[in-house]
Amino acid sequence: MDDEPRFEDFAGDRADALLRYAYMLTGNPHDAADLVQEALVRLRGSWSRVQRKRDPESYVRTTITRLHINIWRRRRREHLAWDPPERPGDDDPFARADDDADLWEQLSKLPRRQRAVLVLRYYEERTDAEIAEILGISQGTVRSQASRALEKLRSAASTITLSANGSAR
Repeated sequence: MDDEPRFEDFAGDRADALLRYAYMLTGNPHDAADLVQEALVRLRGSWSRVQRKRDPESYVRTTITRLHINIWRRRRREHLAWDPPERPGDDDPFARADDDADLWEQLSKLPRRQRAVLVLRYYEERTDAEIAEILGISQGTVRSQASRALEKLRSAASTITLSANGSAR
């Protein structure tokens, strides 16, 4: 097929970035790999249509996000990720996500929706309207979830700072 090499080129070139993105959503490299694999399978089935729109990466990231949301909607409970790896290797696609272990630990403790809102807002640099559309919630909910998540992270950061300075928690 004529379009196969272009799909393979896209998948090969963007796989690491897509894995990092999925890892930021899931907090688990195995779940991230599953999401990316499923999203790329879906992209392959729609390649000719998506390629005409000239934005296959956006399609894959939206698919990854929606697959992730469907998983946590089905579970209806929070499952925290295990501890992130101690030191990723240079070729580790998750290295960028693990730069600040304390921040990642606190981010993993957030409810899934709050974590998804923060990832989409600050990692993907999406607008509130785009986040609302991707997550299927209102813009007001996006703002309130972001506010709550940031407050939890600020509170945790101040606690970590106090304990690092020798003060009681």
